[in-house]
Parts: sequence; C-alpha cells; structure tokens
Amino acid sequence: MESYDALLASITPATGETLTILDPATGTAVGEAPVHTVEDLQAAIDAARAAQPAWAAAGHDARSAALLKAADAVERSAEELARLLSREQGKPLNGPNARFEVGACAAWLRAAAGTPLEAETVVDDGDTRAELHYRPIGVVGAIGPWNWPMMITVWQIAPALRMGNAVVVKPSEYTPLSVLALASVINEELPEGLLTVVSGGRDVGEALATHPAIGKVMFTGSTTTGKAIIRSSADTVKRLTLELGGNDAGIVLPDADPAAIAEGLFWGAFINTGQTCAALKRLYVHDSLYEAVCTELTAVAKAMPMGVGLDENNVLGPLQNRQQYAIVARLVDAARDSGARILLGGNPESGQAGNFYPTTLVADIDNDNPLVAEEQFGPALPIIRYTTIDQAIAMANALDVGLGASVWSTDLDAARDVAARLQAGTVWINKHGAVDPRIPFGGAKQSGYGLEFGVEGLKALGVPQVING
Repeated sequence: MESYDALLASITPATGETLTILDPATGTAVGEAPVHTVEDLQAAIDAARAAQPAWAAAGHDARSAALLKAADAVERSAEELARLLSREQGKPLNGPNARFEVGACAAWLRAAAGTPLEAETVVDDGDTRAELHYRPIGVVGAIGPWNWPMMITVWQIAPALRMGNAVVVKPSEYTPLSVLALASVINEELPEGLLTVVSGGRDVGEALATHPAIGKVMFTGSTTTGKAIIRSSADTVKRLTLELGGNDAGIVLPDADPAAIAEGLFWGAFINTGQTCAALKRLYVHDSLYEAVCTELTAVAKAMPMGVGLDENNVLGPLQNRQQYAIVARLVDAARDSGARILLGGNPESGQAGNFYPTTLVADIDNDNPLVAEEQFGPALPIIRYTTIDQAIAMANALDVGLGASVWSTDLDAARDVAARLQAGTVWINKHGAVDPRIPFGGAKQSGYGLEFGVEGLKALGVPQVING
C-alpha cells in the first residue's frame, strides 16, 4: 500500500505540459495531471499492440488470475485511492461515494475474472457440429466520464482485459488523476503496455475514436458525444458499446408506503449528489399519495449532510464542475419561475467556495417543464403528480432516452406489469440504480446500445467466431 503522497507522486509528470486539477469542494489544487498529445496516444497504441498477442495467448485462467491480483492491489491502496477520488471528483468518503466506488472497482475486477464463458455448442446432431467462441478484439479504446471515474473505467477495462484485449483509456479532463492512479495500481499486476491511460484533451479523444488500430470503443457520457463517436467509427467499422445520457423515471403506485420507500427514493435520486447516469431524475407519484411522498422524502433529504468530502460526516458533496452547476441552477430557476413549489433547497449561497448546490425537491411541476424534460444530472428532483397508471407510463416513456426506470409498490405483480411497459434498458422494483456485476446493463432508445456486465458484457468484448465442422 502506497501513502497518499506517494500515490499522487507516482502519477505526477516530471516533464511536459500539465493541468492543475482543482478540488470542486474548496477550489484548492489537488495535483498536476499530464496533458498528453496525439503522439502520446500513438505510443500507447503501439505498446498495446505489442503487448496484446501474448496476453491473448495466456488464456482465460491466467488473465483471470492477474485480474484477481489487481483487485487485491486496489484493496491495498483503497484508502489512498478514495481520498484522491474525493478531492478530485468531490464525492464524500462515506455513504455510497468514494470508498464505495473504490470497493466497487475491486468487486468488478473479481466479477470479470470469475464469470465463466465457455464455448457454446450451437448444433450437434450427428451430421453437423457448430461451436460459438469469442476471440479477442485486439486493442480497445475506453473513454470515461467524470462522475464515477474509477468505477466506470473498471467497468470498461476489466472485461476487455479478461477477454484478451489491450486497453487504452482516455479519462475525462475533469478527473484524470483518479483514473491515472487507479491504472497505476492495477498495472502492478499486468504486463507492461497492456493498459495505458492517455490524459489529454478532446483532440486525443477524437483521435482514439477514429484510430484504425482501435477495434472497439467503449464510451460512457453524453448522447451528443456518443453520436459523434458513432459517426467517427464508421470508416473503420469499429465495434461500440455506448452508455449515454439518461433521464430515468420512477413511478410510485397507489399502494406504496411513503415512509417505507422514502430513503430508497432519496438515494435513487441523489446518489453521488445526483451525478449518475442511471439516477432517478423524474418521480411520478399517484395523486392519492402525492403529499405523503413529498413530506416523507423531504424529511429524509433534510437529514443528509452536504459538504467537503474529506469530512467523515458528509454524504453529499459538490457538483464536480461549474458547468454542471450552471445547468442545475438554470433548470431549478425555470421550475421556480413556472410556479412550481420548492419543497427544499433551490437557494444556493452566493459567493461560497466550491460548487455546492443544495439538495432540492420540486413539487407541483408540469411534465413538460425543463427540469423534467432535460437531464439535470445534479441534486434536484422534480415530483410530478399523476391520476392513472396509463398516464404515468405515457409520461415516463415520452422522452427519447431510456437508460433505467423504477416502479415502487407493495404489489410485486402489479409492479412487474408496469415495469414491462416502460421503455428502459433496466427497470428496478422498489429500488433504483442498483447495478450488479452479474446482471447485464445497457440503455434503450438514445441512451445507447450494447450491454455491460456478466456473461453478456464479456461477449461484448470479444469477436464471435463459429467453428463449423
């Protein structure tokens, strides 16, 4: 286990251009990140291509063993990684935040290593025998976001490595230190050149997405950027896995218990201070329960402390960057100006240090209000009233995104019936956003395509090959 200072020093460049990364909670400097160039990207791709054949030839057992050792290495440096993540991204150490995220990195590495993937016999009738295998792609490009920088990077690299690929990672310019540090730790257990982080600007990301040596791009981020990657992948017919924007709906059925579901609703919406693609972002509540749900949810939200992430008492932090802060503020202001009722928050302190926007609940809001129709990606939840189940489903399905959704009810059969009518890649019942490394995850409509996690996630990082005969 490295000390925090040693971990930070290991990723601080000795020469070359750097970018000062600021703590979004305090505005103070966290560290210096390298500003890599397209030439650096080419060097990383060359190293990946050189390292990949031997890694592929090593076989599943050897690759899985290396990933298990990498998980152990992450756990040895867990506290140092969590502190760096908290300072750079802003999320608190406690709650479902920085320590949770680092723990998830180890868990997903182990899951990728431990998920069996055997050749599938498709036909064996005495005359014909056909088997389906999955071979390595080669070099995978992984482009990640700033909200869960470590965890989502592992979601991308762990199955890619398990399937025999090399990986070149392009982290968000907002959170490069966390990804560089994580890769540094994981690389303690991997062959040289197999996993490289190239910390550069948009030009590096564009070059990665178009490079002819990259056989697949995995991207988590905005739908707009995802569309650009789709276009740029066409000339080389790259494989893609895209986890794009979401504006997840939750529907509370008339039989739900408001007090029993209030904390689950809160964390579904406000995990990582709302900065989660598959967070609950629109809550539809039946008229008969509307005021009770508003009351119970407000009580839970009031009790959740927000502040600097390194303070052990806090469970909510700042928005990671000022651009996102401005989006949340604009949408809440639009809701207030429309006559919506602000149950909690909506009143950020002027002149404060850090990108803190208060936990905000907005009631009596129209379904076409910008706070409902646009993805806020922050600590503001609109609560919309409905009278019939058909009305709630129609409103939930009205947008062109469909990453996740949830249904809240004491009647599981009724909840499953509603879930089956929702246009989303995952629908949770009596919870929201609970991802599991064993369970496939992916979006519908313009929330992207391709599956991650479990056996399907491994298959997505391989090239299917049928051996017939």
